[in-house]
Amino acid sequence: MIDISPSVMQFLLAFIVAAPLLGAALALLPAPPGLKGKSPEQAVLRHGVTVTGVILAAAIALTLGFDHDAPARFQATTDISWIQALNVRIHLGVDGISLPLLLMTALLFFLCALYSYYKLPEGPSPKAFVALLLVLESGTLATFAVLDLLLFFLAFEMVLIPMYFLIARWGGAQRQAAAWKFILFTLLGSVVMLLGLLLIGLNSGTFDMVALASDNGRELTHTTQLLAALAIGIGLAVKTPMWPLHSWLPDAHTAAPTVGSVLLAGVLLKLGTYGFVRILLPITPGGMQTFAPYLGAFAAIGIVYGSLACLALARHGNKGDLKRLIAYSSVGHMGFVLLGIATMTPTGVNGALFANIAHGLITGLLFFLVGALKDRYGTADLDTLAGATGAALYGRAPRLGAFLAFAAVASLGLPGLAGFWGEMLALFGAFDPAEGLSRPAFLTYMAIGGLGTLLTAGYLLIVVRRVCMGDPKTKSAAPAALPDIQHYEFAAWTPLVALTVLAGLWPAVLLGLTDPAVQKLLAGGNS
Repeated sequence: MIDISPSVMQFLLAFIVAAPLLGAALALLPAPPGLKGKSPEQAVLRHGVTVTGVILAAAIALTLGFDHDAPARFQATTDISWIQALNVRIHLGVDGISLPLLLMTALLFFLCALYSYYKLPEGPSPKAFVALLLVLESGTLATFAVLDLLLFFLAFEMVLIPMYFLIARWGGAQRQAAAWKFILFTLLGSVVMLLGLLLIGLNSGTFDMVALASDNGRELTHTTQLLAALAIGIGLAVKTPMWPLHSWLPDAHTAAPTVGSVLLAGVLLKLGTYGFVRILLPITPGGMQTFAPYLGAFAAIGIVYGSLACLALARHGNKGDLKRLIAYSSVGHMGFVLLGIATMTPTGVNGALFANIAHGLITGLLFFLVGALKDRYGTADLDTLAGATGAALYGRAPRLGAFLAFAAVASLGLPGLAGFWGEMLALFGAFDPAEGLSRPAFLTYMAIGGLGTLLTAGYLLIVVRRVCMGDPKTKSAAPAALPDIQHYEFAAWTPLVALTVLAGLWPAVLLGLTDPAVQKLLAGGNS
């Protein structure tokens, strides 16, 4: 690591949050004559790559300057009074919990901007596309960086409008209905969440998340904690998404453009689970303990439900959409994250945070790959991909087939890859939940989660067999050649592969950051 002064660290974090908004405004202006390149469209796409690349560089510098010997302490902090009447402050900072999410978000946005430079989805003006992408980046980065409840809510809501338009204007079939379903579900959840946040702030006299976490709910009555945890939990559960509040997700993923699906799975789903860890666990521990068994039950059901839905879509003759299948797989994977959080133990919460990062890397890669398949075949229908018009990727596009097989085995939790550690730690946390929680109930959830891992392996291996090896029932006699991985695809996907392997072989890189911060968070702000 390198020694960076506190003032520079403070500037870097503020820059990371604010610069995408400035970049979005500049994207809408005419390009300077010397920077137009071949066309104004190329200029604005290059602008998107440049801005997201600078943000990624700043996030890497922030990570290098982060004091890794004190990951439980908030660093690069800014604390300025904003609305005095409500005691709302512009309070920013990162610790070992938020830093990995911040870095992964910056990486995924850069890779999506790079991919879009070469493969822009069909739709209206590229200027609007780049501007919306940058506004979306600012909202997601701010959500992981702010330390005030009302600012958290504003950043949490800031992502809805750009994602709505990315789906509605640049998506595929049924995009309008999917976009409306996405925004209605999330807005309704957010209204309930806002009531819970106001309940906490007005009863405790502050919206500062650091002060509230240190207080550990001592200023809030048990009834207040229950009501706040329920209201905030519903809003966060919709965004996660938790079964049975997940129904917007498959439609949104199926209709979204490739980069929209990557960002929806890799970044937006993390906002909900991050809120559970950052807000509910330390600020309303009494309410969280009451609802934890129910959260664990919903998580366990979600694990099995998502896997069974994927198995049904993967079966021959069901005309399952591969993007929809991966969307349902996210319901199962996020179930492991929620189960880890519900245990209220350091082991379980660390597993949840690890699974968050792993899911972002692996599922982001899967949506990139399915988008490439859809570009080549004109469909993501699994029967078509596995049948006479698209059998045996290994023979037709071997590198594309190898990438898809790698992403699938990483998603099923193969030891040695990132997907393994988070799910294993979540199950270990359920084996011995926090004091006061029913151990028999959580042992049941652990057993159900273990069954879910087997079902996950089943449907992902079926997908690999059918798409990569071809369907023996309808295999073509002489499959035609297919364009293999292009240079821009290789550039966008390789970092995700490398990080999936790194996190799988060296989990201490991530756990060394999260564990001290989680220990402090669960101890009520005391190390």
